[in-house]
Amino acid sequence: MNKKVVEKVKTAESTISMVLGVVVVVVAGIILFNYFKGFIKKQSEKETETITPTQEEIFNEEVEKRTSAFSGELPAKYEVEKGDSLWKISIKFYGYGYNWVDISKENNLRNPGQIEAGQEFIIPNVEPKKPILTVLPTIMAGPIDGNSYEVKKGDNLWNISVRAYQDGYKWPQIVQANDIANPDIIHAGNVLVIPR
Repeated sequence: MNKKVVEKVKTAESTISMVLGVVVVVVAGIILFNYFKGFIKKQSEKETETITPTQEEIFNEEVEKRTSAFSGELPAKYEVEKGDSLWKISIKFYGYGYNWVDISKENNLRNPGQIEAGQEFIIPNVEPKKPILTVLPTIMAGPIDGNSYEVKKGDNLWNISVRAYQDGYKWPQIVQANDIANPDIIHAGNVLVIPR
């Protein structure tokens, strides 16, 4: 009689475990479905929005906002507050931190990295130094089809492997075929054998 009870409990136990497993999988599926449904909806909404400004337009807008950081007249006196740095002070007066050097020179600071609350600085009347935006052309590197490849500036074995094999993890094959001592160092102009 004990054996029958034990068998029924074991059977019920495995059935309960299986049912609970199915419930967990179904609930996880529903959660994932709802998440991706919302994600896809957000993506399609973003695509239908108005044209977004270019990086250059955003940068120029930021420059305009920052150039009006301080509306008073320079030169001015400024008392250092707790937590200040020359960079932060420069941002307050010029809109950018790059003029910290001018503040340092004007006040003959020996160690510009060490200022204290209560110090008084003269903020010079100089042109705000703005960052220069350089738009670099993006060069899309195509696949490598041949059995050799000349290394270009900025290449690394991972990217070469992706372009040659569509698999970055195959870079050790290139290392082995070319007897490369240090895979972290390859030079522009080197011609690598691409084993197929």
